[in-house]
Amino acid sequence: MKIKKLVQDFENKIKDIDFKYLKEYKQKENKKIFAHFPVYAPHEIFHSFDVLLLGLNGAGNEIEILYADARFGSFICSIVKSTMELGLSNRLDFIDGFFFTGICDAARNLCFVYKRNFPDKNVIFLHLPQNPETEHAIKFLESEFKRLIKNLEEMTGKRFSEDKLRESIKIHNENRKLQRKLYEIRRNEPDKLSTYELYTLLRIGNFIPVEEHNKILKEVIDYIPQREPVERDRIKVVIEGSFCEQPPFELLKLLDDVGCHILDDDFILGRRFILEDVNEDNPIYSLAEAYVKKTRYASVKHSGKKYKSKYFIENVKKLKPEAVIFMYAKFCEPGLFDYVLFKKELEKEGIPYLFLEFEEKMWNFDRIQLEIETFFESLIFV
Repeated sequence: MKIKKLVQDFENKIKDIDFKYLKEYKQKENKKIFAHFPVYAPHEIFHSFDVLLLGLNGAGNEIEILYADARFGSFICSIVKSTMELGLSNRLDFIDGFFFTGICDAARNLCFVYKRNFPDKNVIFLHLPQNPETEHAIKFLESEFKRLIKNLEEMTGKRFSEDKLRESIKIHNENRKLQRKLYEIRRNEPDKLSTYELYTLLRIGNFIPVEEHNKILKEVIDYIPQREPVERDRIKVVIEGSFCEQPPFELLKLLDDVGCHILDDDFILGRRFILEDVNEDNPIYSLAEAYVKKTRYASVKHSGKKYKSKYFIENVKKLKPEAVIFMYAKFCEPGLFDYVLFKKELEKEGIPYLFLEFEEKMWNFDRIQLEIETFFESLIFV
């Protein structure tokens, strides 16, 4: 297996904003495709109805914004505009619907702007619990999942099956386990798996059936021990802030090139948003419980009485990095609000940090490269 070639092929498929592969897949398999806006979606429920869930993390730097600017204000993140542009340029005509959650004001508004502009598409908005510590949070989300199931029954003409949902949970548990294994490899053997490779291997899961993704990840994991290591000096870091809009591939390659040994990140949370296996018994309740109790902290998830900054600093202290790199999308309000609290925790502990801001449509990375290299030099020669 040539991982480099495999990853390059996946990058090309991810960058294809005309979605040729998915259009061919839909025609061949005669299955419905739902797009979802990050960060979270109950993949298992869609899978149990044989619906492929397409994870849309914007269009990167592959599209010009010609129409979407007329639908939104100026100071809004790139991913909202590029996702809308995909629809307005007819590139999403092949999907059967769009799934949203209220992760932020921009995403919430995108849902209903999309619904207004594409009245022929099924648009589903799932409400997530705002107070996870109340005893009613799981019951509330369970009722939302049941509403989603009813919508999918009407859309697909299929009856819901608990057995199929249990099987879907089993398959997705395996997917999460494989993703955790890849992160473990990257953390312990960065010379054998780069961040760019790991990221691309995970993100391709947004475009293919989960069974196919599992097969690919298993083959890669089995092959990695045979790879020749690429040894170089590295600085151990934790990346925080890229949970929704994704950095360009060129920026990820830059992180590898300048010697970032990334111990943890929040890229492509998607299916790995849930940290543990989901119980297959009482499946709808178990999925709701998993979201409320088994997901990682994130700026777009309400954390209850314990501040997200406490979860953040606990994770950092456990991993023991030499520094933290905050990498936030421009105009990302949830992330930038939390940055103030997160950096205070680092300052209390005396942990160095660097703040970087990106847009998915970036094409010049000289300034960021200079900032990271200067920051690393300050760590080495302090």
